[in-house]
Amino acid sequence: MSKFLQLLLGLLTAFALSACAPAVNFKGTAIDDDSMGGNFTLTDFHGKPLGLEAFHGKVVALFFGYTNCPDVCPTTMLEYASVMKQLGADADKVQVLFVSVDPERDTPKVLAGYVPHFDKRFIGLTGTPEQIEKVKKQYKVVAQKVPTPGGGYSVDHSAGSYLLDQKGKLRVFQAYGTPAANLAYDIQQLLR
Repeated sequence: MSKFLQLLLGLLTAFALSACAPAVNFKGTAIDDDSMGGNFTLTDFHGKPLGLEAFHGKVVALFFGYTNCPDVCPTTMLEYASVMKQLGADADKVQVLFVSVDPERDTPKVLAGYVPHFDKRFIGLTGTPEQIEKVKKQYKVVAQKVPTPGGGYSVDHSAGSYLLDQKGKLRVFQAYGTPAANLAYDIQQLLR
């Protein structure tokens, strides 16, 4: 057999095998948009710089919120705490990151008192308003201050989370209120 025919046969075999690979069916919304996501470095709740690339090899659940949030943020964090329990030993292959959209109030110290309350493995991240704005744009997150009576403010923000695969590629959007069982299912798909 000529080298050309061997090469052609090899390519056809590889194509046939890749076509037979099972498709991943997520419970959340699959993301196939290379313009979204990407690496970033923020300040962790120990006051040290931490880049997303530090978690390559793990599935990352990325949630944007703030510590003064009355409902969406604690509910989502509780769902991910439940997910970690459901995953058992596989939970060590997952990293939940909470990125503050309220860097003025959410200092590393404040995050350290909030985020590990849900699960000691969860990490809170903050940064300068400019750094947070850049990361929000990367992930197409919307957040804006809303004045409250008495001179304070709340923050209206996107209420979903993202799953990144073990190579750091953005793969799935999870809408707010997604049950823990569905989150765990999608994470298990990414752990394959």
